[in-house]
Amino acid sequence: MVTGPRTTLPYLAPTAAIVTLALVGCSVGEGDQSSGTDTVKPEGEPDQLTVVSPENVAGIDEVTTSEDDDILVETAHPDIPNADPLTERLSSTIEREARDFADAYPDATAFTVDWNLSVAADDIVAVRLTRTEENSEGERTGHATYWYDATTGETAYSTELLAGQEELDTLNDLVSEALQDQEDVDTAKLYPIMRVYESLGFNPDGDLVAEFDQGEVAPPEAGQVNAVIDQEDVEPLLSQFGERAQTAATVVTENFELPEVNPKSGASDESVPGVFPVRDDDTDCSATESKCIALTFDDGPGGRTPELLDALAEHDAKATFFVTGEPLRENLDILRREYAEGHQIANHTEAHPNLTTIGSGAVADELIPVNALVRRETGHEMTLMRPPFGATDDESAKVSEELGLAEILWSVDTNDWRHRDSGKVTKHTMEQAKPGAIVLMHDIHGSTIDAVPELLEKLEEEGFTMVTVSQLLGETEPGERYRDGHPDEEDVDEEDK
Repeated sequence: MVTGPRTTLPYLAPTAAIVTLALVGCSVGEGDQSSGTDTVKPEGEPDQLTVVSPENVAGIDEVTTSEDDDILVETAHPDIPNADPLTERLSSTIEREARDFADAYPDATAFTVDWNLSVAADDIVAVRLTRTEENSEGERTGHATYWYDATTGETAYSTELLAGQEELDTLNDLVSEALQDQEDVDTAKLYPIMRVYESLGFNPDGDLVAEFDQGEVAPPEAGQVNAVIDQEDVEPLLSQFGERAQTAATVVTENFELPEVNPKSGASDESVPGVFPVRDDDTDCSATESKCIALTFDDGPGGRTPELLDALAEHDAKATFFVTGEPLRENLDILRREYAEGHQIANHTEAHPNLTTIGSGAVADELIPVNALVRRETGHEMTLMRPPFGATDDESAKVSEELGLAEILWSVDTNDWRHRDSGKVTKHTMEQAKPGAIVLMHDIHGSTIDAVPELLEKLEEEGFTMVTVSQLLGETEPGERYRDGHPDEEDVDEEDK
């Protein structure tokens, strides 16, 4: 488990004063309490997470915020005694989610969050948040469940119920099987990433329940989609914490109190299942003889980007996708696939303007929505951007720095936007390919997609390793400009069309 997100997320100040209101929640089921014991069976349907009444938790309060500025924001979450790390995680997460929704969707009108307790036993608490987002397309509802272990003072994402990424991959397969016959569900949209599996818990019998946001794996009109995985199938996939959480989910302790603990400081060394690094420690690109090369694709996702991903997967090649806001909203499932398959996602602005002509305020307006969209869909905090046309100046660089983004140009321009010829794409790349090169292409052009399989074969034959930009460059500085992994030999860039 970890004490904070694997990616660096900005802290957002509260949008309104915090007040304490009356408790909300469901009552405990009658008839389950055994004489002489202090536990009861939690409520919950077979296809739903367990539900625990707040009345069972001593001293619990509710924290609310309310604001009606650009959009209506009304949120609530619990404040549980001796669970400060959980309270802080819920507060910062809700604030970030509200801001990201408003930033990602200019037509956003309302954002609300309510909550219920799913687990309160054996020094473990689970809080299920229900968010409702409204824009011009109507309302959509989603859920996220956060876990807290009082024995360590650590908070956890839902995927940390699982032992690792391999176990999340297996769960994804089991969920796909469970949903394959469900009407309207498109199991091809299931990806083993943290944001897809952000609400995991258990039903009263200990079976695992996975909840998916409205519109995520089925049309919005189909409503919420849940998958239930049998206890026997899921038990081999659980982490040690997940095993304890499964047991705790099947009982409710009356007058439940958490012990005081000293929360661990800093992040755990353990990785969070469903969160992917942009660098592989097994590959060292710092030396020229490594023959690392970074293939980059701008302006997408496009209609044929899945074909490009198929080709990259066949060659175990990684790429960097500089995504643009307008097509991104139409292809969110492709974005999730790019992330799930280990490619790097980077910012290429909302509408592809020349940043040197629009002023710093407009530059921020171009970058912030894309940051918010990618964070909402993948959990990834981007660290790279590419200015359209390669056009940047000190003002644009300053805004990029403020947003934590390094500027990435290129040393090899395939000119695929100009000639739309797959043979020329391959020829130009191979003529200029060298260790440390950053290659500019666009995944919105069919001719580029056609070129990639042959290009990958030729690069492999020449001994190149295809890596992400961050793998090639290592740590980058926000606001700094990069063209090549070996700057002593960098080429002069051409305009990105």
